[in-house]
Amino acid sequence: MPELKASQLLTSVAKTAALTKTKHVTVGATAVGLALAAVVAVSAGPWDASGQRKAEADRAASPEALGGAHHGRRAPAAPAAPSAPAVLAAPGASVPGPTRDALAEVLDPLLKDAALGPHRAAAVVDAVTGERLYGKAAGDALTPASTTKIATAVAALTAAGPDHRIATRTKLEKDGKELLLVGGGDPTLTARKKNPYGAASLRDLADDTAAALKKDGMTEVTLTYDTSLYSGPDTHPIGPNENLARVSPLMADEARLDDSGSGPAPRDGDPAAAAARTFAGLLHDRGVRTKGDPVPSKASGQAEDLAKVESPPLSALVERMLTHSDNDIAEALARQTAIAADESHDFDGAGAAVKKQLKKLGLPLAGARFADGSGLDRNDKVSANLLTGLLAKAADPHRPELRPVLTGLPVAGFTGTLSSRYADPADASGIGLVRAKTGTLTGVNTLAGSVVDADGRLLVFAFMTEGAPAPQAAQAGLDRLASSVANCGCR
Repeated sequence: MPELKASQLLTSVAKTAALTKTKHVTVGATAVGLALAAVVAVSAGPWDASGQRKAEADRAASPEALGGAHHGRRAPAAPAAPSAPAVLAAPGASVPGPTRDALAEVLDPLLKDAALGPHRAAAVVDAVTGERLYGKAAGDALTPASTTKIATAVAALTAAGPDHRIATRTKLEKDGKELLLVGGGDPTLTARKKNPYGAASLRDLADDTAAALKKDGMTEVTLTYDTSLYSGPDTHPIGPNENLARVSPLMADEARLDDSGSGPAPRDGDPAAAAARTFAGLLHDRGVRTKGDPVPSKASGQAEDLAKVESPPLSALVERMLTHSDNDIAEALARQTAIAADESHDFDGAGAAVKKQLKKLGLPLAGARFADGSGLDRNDKVSANLLTGLLAKAADPHRPELRPVLTGLPVAGFTGTLSSRYADPADASGIGLVRAKTGTLTGVNTLAGSVVDADGRLLVFAFMTEGAPAPQAAQAGLDRLASSVANCGCR
């Protein structure tokens, strides 16, 4: 029996899984997951519960560290993880990449599909060498939709660092009469009892705050809230929308009015006031009364820190943002970039900060514009060259701080915004092989991510369209392009 290449084996299993896909986990899907896990584990190292590679997170925190650790946590003398013999060869320079002519022969006819609309751009890059292997209008700046989040992620990770955590604090004015809830820009702060991904808890903050107040003999305070960290308008240019809350440094559960954790949802019109009211109720449950309703205020220079809770590290926030296309996290990370880059803490400052960070990395920015961090603004413009440049930087082994950009990408047919894609038999061969960020606005469809091709070479790609007449047909066309790259030896 001839020996199968790793990616050919995955393709075979993926096709089987696609044919047997049901609402429940099937044997075929399990096989895909196991095969995919083998490839990822060999090429990437161990994982922790939140999805970030342990060894890389530790390395990003300190080049001298040897042991694995969860996001941002590091044992000072942790031993090195034991090595195991390789089962499948990791993608890299040891295998040849596709040739330009062979890749063009496969992709050119697919890119001409009328379903993609009149404006389309494409780029495929060898992640090992940085060489562009395929390009069509790759330098044209088009509307990227949510693939803007890839730029936001790279900018935030380089400006603030993968281990940076966002603090929400309580402060007590010196006269002891005013307690302030101070927003630091953490959109994942939660007031819910169940906390599935380790977000900072408003309940924990209430515990610590009430304990500190009672220690000083205080059981009644005037509660106010401070949102002075951000400047400028808090409403996104698209206006009130279920895709994101008002952009505020203080919110709980993204101001959602239902129990959802991702996707569109009705939002409270004043996220900060809602979070403060919730906090007042939590204090009351802990024996601390508040006078009247919370109102806006600003901490003075004499205000004393009382308690704080911190978000998961930026590496984890980036992964969550990309997997679920979370617009609230995206806008928060753009603001964190502005804060770190000493730009104004508003939409304009965030856009300028993102562009400044990408320029430092030497990325192709011709025609690029960042009107927001999420990609909901149609004034955002990026090129396929820039998207593949960002992904190639994230794949660079010398930049482990950017690895969450790749690990956060949804997996075709399995996770996040790609969980329900690749159902068409024509592109189902990409299930489990394609990892990519989607982007969708009316008339705009994008897909940018990474694949390991049939020969084991790591490639990054970006496919962009504008003016497509039918969104589902356009998405299927993009999925087919990515599947073809994954399954192409192309030599």
